[in-house]
Amino acid sequence: MAENRASVYGEGVPCWVDAQLPDVAAGERFYGELFGWTFEEAYGTSVWARLDGEPVAALAPKTDGRMPTVWTVYFATPDAEALCRRIIAAGGQIVALPAPVDDLGTTALAADREGAVFGLWQPGEHPGFVLRHAPGTFIWAELYTRDTEAANAFYGGLFHDALFGTEAEPDFGRAPVSAVFPAEMPPHFLVHFRVDDLADALGTVQRLGGRVQVAPFEASYGSVAVVTDNQGASFALLHR
Repeated sequence: MAENRASVYGEGVPCWVDAQLPDVAAGERFYGELFGWTFEEAYGTSVWARLDGEPVAALAPKTDGRMPTVWTVYFATPDAEALCRRIIAAGGQIVALPAPVDDLGTTALAADREGAVFGLWQPGEHPGFVLRHAPGTFIWAELYTRDTEAANAFYGGLFHDALFGTEAEPDFGRAPVSAVFPAEMPPHFLVHFRVDDLADALGTVQRLGGRVQVAPFEASYGSVAVVTDNQGASFALLHR
């Protein structure tokens, strides 16, 4: 798939990812070597990751040690407050109320009926990814859930056009937890980054202190391996 440069995302399209880490500087070293990212100060104490000069992700320090070390996917919306109301009406929860991020936009965190957490992004000056689908950038988000039909109904109700519209090209799939993970694994989103060579990328992850959580397997959207970084944040590597 060719590189995809975008400036505007329809509601329900994955438009940004960030990692909440105990040590942002260590994250810069890990992901800089793995994906070739460079970094610059963003908002607050967060940093933006760039590839070929374009923003592709953010790394942020955990403000509370009890928070998970995790990658979060954000779905675009023109109105975060209205979407939060629809999420509640659909049986989901709001984890963090909509809040402005300087002039960049408005962010919120929500959870679906099964507790899988995802972000919302209402763009201001920052539209989200400028570069995606290229090696070293976001390419897919998979929701591992206990009930795919219920997930399709929940997210299809929120994001129908993005998922099921006539011109939809979604970067968002749903699969049973037990298809890849132990049955007791909680429902969750897994952020995927594209790589040119899966075996080489796995070797780099391990050399940098990460680990392979799920060995490579074939999915409908490509060859996938699930890994964790050297601080415990899980993500997937995807070759297609």
